[in-house]
Amino acid sequence: MPRKVYAEQFKRDAVAMFESNPDTSMRKVAEELGINRSTLGYWYKQFGTNVAKDEDAASPVEKLADAERIRQLERENKRLREERDILRKAAKYFAEGDDLVIRFQFVDDNLADYSVKRMCTVLGLNRSSYYKWKNSAPRRRARLVDDAVVAAEIQAIFDAENGIWGARRITAELNDRKRDNGTTPPAKRINRKRVARLMRAQNLFGFQKKRRVKTTARDKGRRVFADLVNRDFTACAANRVLVGDITYLPIADGANMYLATVIDCFSRKLVGFAIANHMRTELVEEALENASHLRGGLDGAIFHSDHGSVYTSSQFQATCKRLGVAQSMGAVGTSADNSLAESFNAALKREVLKDAKTFANQLICRRDVFRWCVRYNTCRRHTWCGYQTPDEFESQAA
Repeated sequence: MPRKVYAEQFKRDAVAMFESNPDTSMRKVAEELGINRSTLGYWYKQFGTNVAKDEDAASPVEKLADAERIRQLERENKRLREERDILRKAAKYFAEGDDLVIRFQFVDDNLADYSVKRMCTVLGLNRSSYYKWKNSAPRRRARLVDDAVVAAEIQAIFDAENGIWGARRITAELNDRKRDNGTTPPAKRINRKRVARLMRAQNLFGFQKKRRVKTTARDKGRRVFADLVNRDFTACAANRVLVGDITYLPIADGANMYLATVIDCFSRKLVGFAIANHMRTELVEEALENASHLRGGLDGAIFHSDHGSVYTSSQFQATCKRLGVAQSMGAVGTSADNSLAESFNAALKREVLKDAKTFANQLICRRDVFRWCVRYNTCRRHTWCGYQTPDEFESQAA
């Protein structure tokens, strides 16, 4: 496997990501970046602004944080136990909205005063239905208790992902946790519809936001390349078909930052990206160069983009030729011809900005977007990958 080479800007951003989170460890940041801790430590010695953190001996602040997390877990376990006890005691009243169940409950609560036959006759009930309801009470109670436990786990995952994930990703996370713990056989996998039902009951909904349309600045005097993809954003192996785009990142002061991306169609992995305060050709060149460093070369790959002037420029064409990349372009004014890159941009803004319209400043913009981009490969579950991360998908494919 070719040795990965990282650009200096990537190293500086990785160090900045570590320094901006004083409560996290270098090992955790390295896992999110998909690199070794020793590599991040070496970069920190080169570009860090503070004294390096001791990963082997936890600081007093880290010990206090660990103790607080333990106390929080103990409080959460106590709360779950209390909820289970409450559900066991009050389960038969949870279905008060059902008129038939209310009548069954009335019969059960008044057995000392009236016979079952007499009450069923007066209320228009079938006695066999009542006995069936009564005999199934333990199973209903167990279901309610189990739903309460799953609902608490859903709430924890939803909060951990800042309210972004919907029912599908939370279902995948729950089933992975149970498989890793060895507590649930395959037949007991949690169903997505059940997760969706429990999320609705708790008023939890994954964040969704409509995409804002961004037009492409086209240079009509430049060469246009043939469409080698034809909206088929699949590949039989990694490093065969790549797509890319530029998206703007609005800043509160009215300025913009820009993100250029290179995505592998095989695994949806973000193999290269670059962030800058300009939209010159150097930005897309840096993203493609970073992809070449990460993959150990792009010889023979297809790179598909829109008709933006940066992609049709002679400077970028020379870079593609030097790296052995064949350029491909879709039709003019048709976002569907580059829908994979457009979808990535929409997900980025939806999950980073959420309801905010702008980033506070350029420093926060670079930090938050950089963190999301590196976690996109190592932590974020992708529907194309069967709700695995792109790194996990490529590892299994290999």
